[in-house]
Amino acid sequence: MTSEKEFAVLIVGAGPAGAFAAEHLARGGASVALFDGRPAGEPKACGGGVTSKALRAWPHLLEAAGRIIDEVEMYSPTGAHVCLKLNEPFAIYSRSEFDSYLCERACAAGAQLFKTRVTVEPRAANEHGWVVRSRNGATWRGRVLVGADGANSPIARRLAGPVPKAEMEVAFGYRAPLPRADEAPTVVAFLPGWAGYAWAFPRLDHVSFGIATSQDAFQHDTLDQLLWDFMFGYYRQREEPQASLWSNGARRADGQGRDAEIEMKLRASVERYAARIPGLAPQTWDQRRAGSDDWALLGDAAGFADPVTGEGIYYALRSAELFAAAYLTDQTQLYEERWRADFGRELRRASAMRRRFYGNFLGEPFTGRMISFARMHPGIRHTLGELVAGDQGYLNLKRTLARRAFRIVF
Repeated sequence: MTSEKEFAVLIVGAGPAGAFAAEHLARGGASVALFDGRPAGEPKACGGGVTSKALRAWPHLLEAAGRIIDEVEMYSPTGAHVCLKLNEPFAIYSRSEFDSYLCERACAAGAQLFKTRVTVEPRAANEHGWVVRSRNGATWRGRVLVGADGANSPIARRLAGPVPKAEMEVAFGYRAPLPRADEAPTVVAFLPGWAGYAWAFPRLDHVSFGIATSQDAFQHDTLDQLLWDFMFGYYRQREEPQASLWSNGARRADGQGRDAEIEMKLRASVERYAARIPGLAPQTWDQRRAGSDDWALLGDAAGFADPVTGEGIYYALRSAELFAAAYLTDQTQLYEERWRADFGRELRRASAMRRRFYGNFLGEPFTGRMISFARMHPGIRHTLGELVAGDQGYLNLKRTLARRAFRIVF
């Protein structure tokens, strides 16, 4: 008969949210079981960007192996671009390395890591405590259950209800060879004809390419071809700086020459990945709960991702910190109130803005207008850089743009 292990807190999911919560709870004296059910060597599909806002809040994150970024190239859907010099850099990490770093800190603090997938046992309405079970029959019991198991979280579906398909986004892409270190720019390019964007995020040993768009509008073959055009244009620009980022399929005209050679090498070396990202609607933010007196949802499992950009690492870490603080003061039930007061209004505002952000403005996509204005106006360019780095929020974005756009310098 398999013995049952007891802990104060059971955390399912060992990504940034789960590992960060485990570290804080263990440092505060709680007994914590942290479960990582991901197959070995299978990182989450993610660009791996950690904003300057997050790096200021938790400077020790810089101890993880990553690439520091102080410049971003941003492209409109038509190919116009602007180079953003960032006042404060952000970092790009391999999620395998970043998650391992956070798990090591959690274990060093006293949390116990179990490399196994678990399911939550049913319980009666008047029953207290939670039991999780692995496939081999091992069980663990805890007073509080934490779901940090991502956007597809079974725990979230059970405790908070399912998220509609229209409120989910899809991110997919490829890990590809790194060009020479001094020729691997960080690129964000808004998609022509789609609500979403492509990215090229150079890491220490490879480039993460990807596309993020809404799930209800997702068309795999079309978007995959668009991503390949983007990737090809990225490498082509390393040889011909004036080449178009969006190659528009021209490379396949004759299937020969340097263009065909680049594509052949890419297709032989890339590794594909895909994931879902929450993009909750305003009414869902108003109604959906992320915690109670004996359970909590963190990070993507709670829906905590920016509906405009899909960025979620800051919110994963911050939600973990807020939950741990509530638990350690015996106020777990206040976690719901605290995340709403801390960043809930910001994410709801982003949700309300998403349709306009990817809509039209003065006859062309707003994203194109935004980049056109940034090319002409340093104040707009500065604000756009802050938005990319995570330093500019949505609640006062319109006021900041208006103030900087119409500032008169004598």
